[in-house]
Amino acid sequence: MRMQRAIAGLGLGLAIAVLTGIVAGTVARSKEPIVVAITIHYSHYEPATVTVPVGRPITFVITNTDPIDHEWIVGDAATHERHRTGTEPVHAARPTEITIPALTEKRTTVTFPASGSLEFICHLPGHEAYGMVGTVTVTTGG
Repeated sequence: MRMQRAIAGLGLGLAIAVLTGIVAGTVARSKEPIVVAITIHYSHYEPATVTVPVGRPITFVITNTDPIDHEWIVGDAATHERHRTGTEPVHAARPTEITIPALTEKRTTVTFPASGSLEFICHLPGHEAYGMVGTVTVTTGG
């Protein structure tokens, strides 16, 4: 009888482990966006560092609590160099480049195709120098 209970317990434990693995795998492969909240306060991003998985849609909810406009541009060094000298007064055409008017919230969804590290920066005059810089780390795996 004791042996049967041990085998039944082992079987139940194995079943739970298999189901947990299936559920975890389904969540990891889900195509539902992960929501990441970023607040702009006193011309800084909070948090200034976020980590997200490669290949998964990420919905950034960016709330500007400041009484002035800001931008959120995420990309590599070439992207930021282009924007430092660019002339676009407002960003809305690309999910990686948005303008967030004073005291508003904007949402944008981005899927990062490769792992690595990218910066998000506000390129309005003086904002980057003041510290409006953050990092997105894109990772592989669970």
